[in-house]
Amino acid sequence: MDCELAVVGGGPAGLAAATLAAQRGVRTVLFDEQPTPGGQVYRGIEAIAQARPDDFAILGDEYRRGVTLAGAFRASGATHAPGSIVWQAATDGRLGVLDDKAARMVQARRIILATGAMERPVCIPGWTLPGLMGVGAAQTLLKASGMVPDVPVVIAGSGPLVYLLACQLARAGVAIAGLCITTPASRIISAFAELPRALLSGRDLLKGFGWINEVRRRGIPMTTGVTDLAIEGIERAEGLAFSAQGERHRIACGLVLLHEGIIPNIQLSLAARLDHVWDEAQLCWRPMTDAWGASSAGQIAIAGDGAGILGAAAAESLGRLAALDAAFRLGHIDQAARDRDAVAERNELSRHARIRPLLDRVFQPIPQMLTPTDDATIVCRCEEVTAGALRAAVPRGGDEPNRAKIFTRCGMGACQGRMCGPTVAAIIARERGVAVQDVGNYRIRIPVRPLPLAALALLEGGAADGSLGA
Repeated sequence: MDCELAVVGGGPAGLAAATLAAQRGVRTVLFDEQPTPGGQVYRGIEAIAQARPDDFAILGDEYRRGVTLAGAFRASGATHAPGSIVWQAATDGRLGVLDDKAARMVQARRIILATGAMERPVCIPGWTLPGLMGVGAAQTLLKASGMVPDVPVVIAGSGPLVYLLACQLARAGVAIAGLCITTPASRIISAFAELPRALLSGRDLLKGFGWINEVRRRGIPMTTGVTDLAIEGIERAEGLAFSAQGERHRIACGLVLLHEGIIPNIQLSLAARLDHVWDEAQLCWRPMTDAWGASSAGQIAIAGDGAGILGAAAAESLGRLAALDAAFRLGHIDQAARDRDAVAERNELSRHARIRPLLDRVFQPIPQMLTPTDDATIVCRCEEVTAGALRAAVPRGGDEPNRAKIFTRCGMGACQGRMCGPTVAAIIARERGVAVQDVGNYRIRIPVRPLPLAALALLEGGAADGSLGA
């Protein structure tokens, strides 16, 4: 399935990129881990539209945008490769792909990574107990199969998704025992300077205020300025304890949903050794890209939230810009056509980006949520490494994530530190008294996702660099 353009990821950016590229005559393949297009944002959108239309009343009318995106992609002529796990993206244009239990290398002249975002990992006491999920995971179950909790729920954390999911679950009849917001009031006040610019985003800002108003209208108990969260329980989560207004509180529940925003999913770009930069506003690493999404490697571009969090609507424009540049580089359009067609996308991108500084200022996680204060808190679930063990490793030489791995095995699991990496770096930085960007990140090795030995044995030609361990 060699191609001119390989797009990795079937969310808003990937669908928009693949659709436009195919319409411009580029031989395009969209590799998507999911069975149907939509990504995390519009997961299961075709099934909902065809078999569960009533779910739009729960998910919200803006979710219908995914129907248009998926339909345009289906009609574009791009090849769809569902159920494809991309475990390597190489700077020479080769992709390592696993599908139907077979591993293979695919050659592309250009690659667009549209891997999207992941929930920011957060470690608090008790977070490894059954009965704890990420807000995004709960929303995925709601979208994919209409599953909702049948026990009282507490939603805790910060970010727009906290309010959105509270509304969606309440519409579905779920009992929400409490909404615990970690955003301090001082953060909201300090962000007032960003409000005039955010107002220019129009409906994007009104949508957020609408979720907050719906939470209040439905009478969902909400506490703001929450700190010192801890999940309580013996064999499973039985409640959430927290501090607010100088007092300790506890809410009994059967499920805790935790969220502190989203960060770019950069495993593939890290493994490709692309240049990355620390985003101080969003407190995360992101790939360095130009105005067309081109990375530090000539054949790889990155579009959507995988290049920095801007949201689903902006991701579409970023995907189309990357596709226009790909069509130009591959000889299907000239530079004048690329630049002309990009004007509308840049205007749309600018409109959606206006709200971002406000969101980044208001919902930036508080330091306590990024660095566990209790030494007994598990940081790496794969190897059961605690925050205390990591702190003890720093003066012994574990002063950056890869050396800390030697002392503690933290990051040695199948996810290669995807889930513990941000917390590990934050702990080390605090112990050393330096900025997180001075600590660095894990060196991700290929394959970025586990490969069955049987599939590996049948792999023809080896990985793009001739080795699976480099």
